[in-house]
Amino acid sequence: MRTRRGLCYPSDVNMCGAAVKRRKLEVAGGDNMIGCRRPLKKSPEIVAGRDLFDSLPDDIVLTILCKLSSTAGCPADLINVLITCRRLNGLGLHSLVLNKCSQKMLAVKARNWSESAHRFLKLCVDSGNIEACFILGMIRFYCLHNRGSGASLMAKAAIGSHASSLYSLAVVQFNGSGSSKNDKDLRAGVALCARAAFLGHVDALRELGHCLQDGYGVKQNVAEGRRFLVQANARELATFLAAAPSAVVPSSWLTWNPHRHVAGSGCPLLSDFGCNVPTPEAHAANRFLADWFSDEIGNTPGPGLRLCSHSGCGRPETRRHEFRRCSVCGAVNYCSRACQALDWKLRHKVQCAPVERLPDDDGNNVGNVDGNDHGDELNGNDGEAMEES
Repeated sequence: MRTRRGLCYPSDVNMCGAAVKRRKLEVAGGDNMIGCRRPLKKSPEIVAGRDLFDSLPDDIVLTILCKLSSTAGCPADLINVLITCRRLNGLGLHSLVLNKCSQKMLAVKARNWSESAHRFLKLCVDSGNIEACFILGMIRFYCLHNRGSGASLMAKAAIGSHASSLYSLAVVQFNGSGSSKNDKDLRAGVALCARAAFLGHVDALRELGHCLQDGYGVKQNVAEGRRFLVQANARELATFLAAAPSAVVPSSWLTWNPHRHVAGSGCPLLSDFGCNVPTPEAHAANRFLADWFSDEIGNTPGPGLRLCSHSGCGRPETRRHEFRRCSVCGAVNYCSRACQALDWKLRHKVQCAPVERLPDDDGNNVGNVDGNDHGDELNGNDGEAMEES
């Protein structure tokens, strides 16, 4: 910046209109004043009626716009600035500003989706914004059926250590999404989950715990899997407390359990931590998917394809019978064990009821949720089972 010594500013930038007028009056009465000065020439800025904003250097305006885009609560916060004047419109689309756009700034609503919104997200991707890479990748992969481009955008975000992208790619590997059933790569899914869990992604940590407990894509280790499940619930609790530090926490909050715990059926913390913690807010990409395939907009995944039953997910199947279903009621389908555990805790626990069904041709149990009082625990004994459909 060349602004430290004021080289970019005009000589009269700090002079307001009143000061200029007073100086003119002093010069006009110069014969009665000691040390009168030469008459001043009119500044071009004053003649044209320009304000001080026009004299600000671009680097200062860019700094302000970068701060705005990184802290904006919705896309309208930046759009209202872009439509103010031509200069702000040009600087607001600068790569430095688009690179700093936050998740809330990029939270495009499905009902407002248009070619302009697609172009804006593409500009953010080209500027190196990894959050935009993930959101646009999810939209292209699941909504626009552009599997290759969507997967490459999510991979680009994952290379930048974006935890949600790593977990989404893990779900793709677990299900073989966008390809055939034989293209599943369970070991790659576990590795991606482990990386996302290391970066603090709660769902990835929960999914990793289920995989270890069931031996799904990794050598079975029940004790380590339960430790990860407890850690996921504790991290979820810590996130809620950090977001709402003024929340009133009763003394029995961490120990209260609305369902009587059965001795020997597992760690009670798996239920105790999950009972009173509010539902975590879904990512902007998942909210877009849920709205895109809602009844209000009317888009469908395709003939015979289903959506994940967890309301905060929004992922659709990319081929028939891709997701696993509840083996007790057969009425719900899940893209992952993490979605199954969350939905079990939120609503399905009180809705699941056994029904008589014909045996499936390839009904392989992949684990089940303990229907007694552990919404986050998967085991192979009783309760809600997930099986391949």
